[in-house]
Amino acid sequence: QVQLVESGGGLVQPGGSLRLSCVASRITFSVYTMEWYRQAPGKQRELVARIRSDSNTNYADSVKGRFTISRDNTKDTVHLQMNSLKPEDTAVYYCHADRVILDYWGKGTLVTVSS
Repeated sequence: QVQLVESGGGLVQPGGSLRLSCVASRITFSVYTMEWYRQAPGKQRELVARIRSDSNTNYADSVKGRFTISRDNTKDTVHLQMNSLKPEDTAVYYCHADRVILDYWGKGTLVTVSS
């Protein structure tokens, strides 16, 4: 059974930082494109960051310069370092693994940015 398990969410004040992690199991992790999506209540799910198997990265314009995605293929883990957090970053953050036809989703971790 494929599993993507996110962790690291929580409550943080504006301007603070969080580091999200996603650990994959039962997939050949190194060949997958790994992504972070987020979804706020009443809004569509949006792509936040992407890191491909060659470590090429892409970011949503709203998070460029603040968020950094990285992967550790020795630990089957992808991270999202989030700095200078804003209230509009509040959402459930989902880990996504994608390869051609197959893709998998984690259950999400809640990030709340509020004073």
